[in-house]
Amino acid sequence: MTQTPTHPQAHAQITIPAKHPMVTILGSSDSLLRVIEKAFPSADIHVRGNVISAVGDATDVALIQRLFDEMMLVLRTGQPMTEDAVERSIAMLRASGNTNGGQADGNGHGETPAEVLTQNILSSRGRTIRPKTLNQKRYVDAIDKHTIVFGIGPAGTGKTYLAMAKAVQALQSKQVTRIILTRPAVEAGERLGFLPGTLYEKIDPYLRPLYDALHDMLDPDSIPRLMAAGTIEVAPLAYMRGRTLNDAFIILDEAQNTSTEQMKMFLTRLGFDSKIVITGDVTQVDLPGGTKSGLRQVQDILDGVDDVHFSRLTSQDVVRHKLVGRIVDAYEQYDSRQGQEDGRRGRNGK
Repeated sequence: MTQTPTHPQAHAQITIPAKHPMVTILGSSDSLLRVIEKAFPSADIHVRGNVISAVGDATDVALIQRLFDEMMLVLRTGQPMTEDAVERSIAMLRASGNTNGGQADGNGHGETPAEVLTQNILSSRGRTIRPKTLNQKRYVDAIDKHTIVFGIGPAGTGKTYLAMAKAVQALQSKQVTRIILTRPAVEAGERLGFLPGTLYEKIDPYLRPLYDALHDMLDPDSIPRLMAAGTIEVAPLAYMRGRTLNDAFIILDEAQNTSTEQMKMFLTRLGFDSKIVITGDVTQVDLPGGTKSGLRQVQDILDGVDDVHFSRLTSQDVVRHKLVGRIVDAYEQYDSRQGQEDGRRGRNGK
């Protein structure tokens, strides 16, 4: 009779210092503790006074111990822990366990959950904008280090929002003198003359998401003044042609809807002391049939070019409602199945 091998059991005790009230660690009505228990179903976690004990598989117990250490580091900054932050911390710790202790960035630096969750980009109107995932932190760090950064990933991963926050930060710290935000107006074929109304009314529907993000980051009363002065410019991509953009932070949003010619035109607008961030989702191309996406092609053209960086975000980096990440995954699985079926039909001559 063969016996099923058992994993070595481990035991850990975590003593929470008195300066951290237990409710900040366990959550209101133990909500944070329930998130941890759900993530480690085979481990037994008990709380007595200010001591937390964990018994279970050695790997799980080590992760639980690290998790509480990270939570205390975050709390020490004065930032509260939320259920979402605990879930993301667990995901980061598990990922770092699969990538040599988190040192997957090639620089010998393993980013910890506390480093990710406490990195402030911009404080505005009573709230602070921070990265919420490891890939988001690496994206933000890349914007600091490189002149041109591509943020590629599905909806809700913070590509544009974080780039906007970095642009406002750069303007406020006088690293640049202006911000330029642009999008291809695909629905109008960029022939805006065919639309009724003033220029502002014509471009507004295509650029509204960029205005919305600006309103989150700046005093809304200051935005018209900054736009009138040319400090902030929001315009369709067609309006970039023929210009050289110096001393500016330039964001091209929805870049999957640029043609290959438009992408080259935009990249060659780069002037001195400027920075470009290009964001897009290559799975949501709205270009007319037969038109190649400039964002898809540029990844092959500029791969390996110095001072150009590609940051790739996934459904794991979605920071909207949890269901958005599941929807992104479901569509990816569907597209994969459809591709396999189309391949089989092609081989069968149907």
